[in-house]
Amino acid sequence: MHVVIRIESERQEEELRSLDGWLRQEPAVRRTATVSLHAEAAAPGSMGGLIDSLGLITSNGWSAASFALSLVTWRQTRPRPPKIIIRRGDVEISLTDATEEEVRRLVNALEQTDETSSPS
Repeated sequence: MHVVIRIESERQEEELRSLDGWLRQEPAVRRTATVSLHAEAAAPGSMGGLIDSLGLITSNGWSAASFALSLVTWRQTRPRPPKIIIRRGDVEISLTDATEEEVRRLVNALEQTDETSSPS
């Protein structure tokens, strides 16, 4: 499964780098997913694009609930918790306040089988 994470923040790139480091240190995520930072296309003549998203490719044994808990826990460590947007296929879920309902919707969306969710 492929998951894309974006963050809405004035410090988007810094926050994505922080989340990337956090997820790479989480044993449950590290064992069952490959995490990578993605940059927008660079403008002609520039040295490179800004990091605009984080991608996860998951394998067998991956737990949507553990991943959601990692996201919520990381978000709580931020001085100004940012809005996190998670996309899997055609489904996009936002964690604005990380309420129980938002987290439940996220876990349900991530647990959908490939037959019920279009690949991105």
